Amino acid sequence: MNILVTGARGFIGSALVSRLANGGHRVVPLRRATGGSEAEPTWNPPGGQVRLEPAGPLDAVVHLAGENIAQRWTPTAMARIRASRVDATRLLCEALARMPQPPRVLICASATGFYGDRGQEVLDERSAPGTGFLPEVCQAWEAAADAAQQRSIRVVHLRLGIVLARHGGALAKMLPAFRFGLGGRLGAGRQFCSWIALEDLLRVVELALQDDRLSGAMNAVSPEPVTNAGFTEALARALGRPAVLPMPAFAVKLLFGEMGREALLASARMRPARLLESGFEFRFPQLDAVFKQALDQSQQTT
Repeated sequence: MNILVTGARGFIGSALVSRLANGGHRVVPLRRATGGSEAEPTWNPPGGQVRLEPAGPLDAVVHLAGENIAQRWTPTAMARIRASRVDATRLLCEALARMPQPPRVLICASATGFYGDRGQEVLDERSAPGTGFLPEVCQAWEAAADAAQQRSIRVVHLRLGIVLARHGGALAKMLPAFRFGLGGRLGAGRQFCSWIALEDLLRVVELALQDDRLSGAMNAVSPEPVTNAGFTEALARALGRPAVLPMPAFAVKLLFGEMGREALLASARMRPARLLESGFEFRFPQLDAVFKQALDQSQQTT
């Protein structure tokens, strides 16, 4: 397959590019326009520009690009987050729809933020969206792919949980503090966090590329979500360290503002119903196994 990837230099994107290339696919990154070679496909979302012709006929597109939400949500930051997801996705999909031979499938990242703060409620793809900044952005993000669907491109929205791997993402940021015994739960720790091992996520993308029966929203999470306290305890246990320094909810809100409330203290107890119905088998359904693999790899490289 000839596959275009946005966000190809990111934590997930770089691992995906490597995996797809090793699987025999031709992978073409969509790079930011910087005045470089015209032999590469480029785009400039703030400027409304995208040039796909150098990529050649495309079989598939995997769209992972977007501003990091792990920052204090000033009005300027919120505008960047929304534009990088909603406006950039719309720009890309309109360009794909104009191609003489559009790709067969578009896999577009979405997020657990679609559901908002839902406490103990079990959430599958049929669950209604939540309320707040993240749910609103996620709804608009997914709707921004309408131009691709209208061109009969099969669109899959992967609602990503916390992606876990040693070399990047949330786990890499947590490990230093936890290694020194400085980790702890956030708030009361009762909020559910839905997660997925990077290895399983890459396999989900491969499934979505190949299986024409899959379209629409898919919860890309492990079938075993855990509370924040459970996550903290599992990581501390894997490291053989205590985790006795919780951060009270008021401190989370003080330090991180609205991002802390909506992203760190919110509860999303998600079930990957469509993946399970498709017959997908997780290699890492349990958190302890993910931490064991990640830490074994970490020790081998130190």
